[in-house]
Amino acid sequence: MSGVIVVVDDDPVQRRLLEATIGRLGYAVVAVDSGEAALQALAQREGGVDAVLLDLVMPDLDGMAVLTRLREQGCAVPVIVQTANGSIDAVVSAMRAGAVDFVVKPVGAERLAVSIQNALATRALESEIRRFKRSRAGTLTFSDVLTRSSRMAAVLKLAHKAAASSIPVLIEGESGTGKELAARAIHGSGTRRAKPFVAVNCGAIPENLVESILFGHEKGAFTGAFDRHIGKFVEADGGTLFLDEIGELSPDAQVKLLRTLQTGEVDPVGGRHTVKVDVRVVSATNRDLLARVKAGQFREDLYYRLAVFPLVLPPLRHRPEDIPELVRHFAVRFAAEEGKRVRAVSAEALRMLAGYPWPGNVRQLENAVFRAVVLAETDELTVAEFPQIAAQIDDGAPLAPFEVEPGEIPLAAEVPAVQLAAEPGESLPLTGPGGHVVAMEEVEAAVIRHAIRHYRGQMTEVARRLGIGRSTLYRRLKDLGLDAEAEAEAGIETGVTLAAALPA
Repeated sequence: MSGVIVVVDDDPVQRRLLEATIGRLGYAVVAVDSGEAALQALAQREGGVDAVLLDLVMPDLDGMAVLTRLREQGCAVPVIVQTANGSIDAVVSAMRAGAVDFVVKPVGAERLAVSIQNALATRALESEIRRFKRSRAGTLTFSDVLTRSSRMAAVLKLAHKAAASSIPVLIEGESGTGKELAARAIHGSGTRRAKPFVAVNCGAIPENLVESILFGHEKGAFTGAFDRHIGKFVEADGGTLFLDEIGELSPDAQVKLLRTLQTGEVDPVGGRHTVKVDVRVVSATNRDLLARVKAGQFREDLYYRLAVFPLVLPPLRHRPEDIPELVRHFAVRFAAEEGKRVRAVSAEALRMLAGYPWPGNVRQLENAVFRAVVLAETDELTVAEFPQIAAQIDDGAPLAPFEVEPGEIPLAAEVPAVQLAAEPGESLPLTGPGGHVVAMEEVEAAVIRHAIRHYRGQMTEVARRLGIGRSTLYRRLKDLGLDAEAEAEAGIETGVTLAAALPA
């Protein structure tokens, strides 16, 4: 799904030109003719807008007034202002009012693309920071779970229903599928979100300390008990206790846990009295808990106490459509943490990642992207940055087909990635119908046409990839009679023609 850009301009000609230019960059465009219409569009979409391109000079509600209203409403959508004269005072005022960038009319496609890229990069980073803060505060919600998978969406729909009550939930799934994230979303979406969320990894607790850690102990209850410890159940009182790897609990601990779930009371080690607690229990396991019940390794009565509302998270290999968004999410976060300027992931790299089975699921993907960001020497992550994944794919084996929607690949810009291979079925014959070699000018014209289409009319990029100067490219376009085609493909709607771009 491509990003959504709202274009606000009272000039119908400029509005149509901007709409066409931004559309060619791979975004969905909502064009409006006034400040009031812009505010209405933002309110109707409820956060579904990725950026706003706002004209400063408009009748009635002008650009500065729109910026003021957005700031008053707490709207965090990035705003790029456009001004006709580039006045420093106007630009400074707009930036103080909350704009993230400005462009001067008439704006070229390349300058506009860079401005949108930067605005969306800032938005993505701010979104990651807000998500991190919500995670630390225990207020994550289901909107923080990144997915486009219908399988995952069905599971989250069930989890959302469970969040509205205090029903015990058992989350099952392979290691690394995001069971703790789902548990935090259940807590953050329920009535207990203002209370503590306490996570315990049952598999990491020594067997002789399980009771003490879960239920607490009194001072002097055993050797080394120098102080009183309240235990995780009392610590989570009023909130949610997340018991990860619940299948690893010892039989003795299972008995005591069952009693606590039945009575709502904990019995601290060495204590004389029980302690009443009000705790919502969410448990998780990467094992087949029912099979362990049948094998006599897990109490059947405890299983049915925990699995009142079971949820099964699908592995990443069953939801490859989530990989682009997860890669973007991890790359933005790690690029910020490592101080790297990573803007995009190549289509070939994403195709490779989508074709890999990911036995370690989302956690393995996260670590792979972390390593790729550290290895990156340019602003794009390519196959070369994922050597361990590439090495595990059979030599010569075709990668799994992966359809990339516009806007999925770039991290910040949400611009469709350029395919490195030639378009299917496209070839360049070197001999003509008479059996003679094609003239050099015909070959050159075909190569330039392909490059302009390939790089979506971005003439600076076309010149760089062809290894020539931009003025040389314009001159060759004119000599070969391609200037009209190039203008149509590049979308130079600002009144600057290729002929005008040539040096005098």
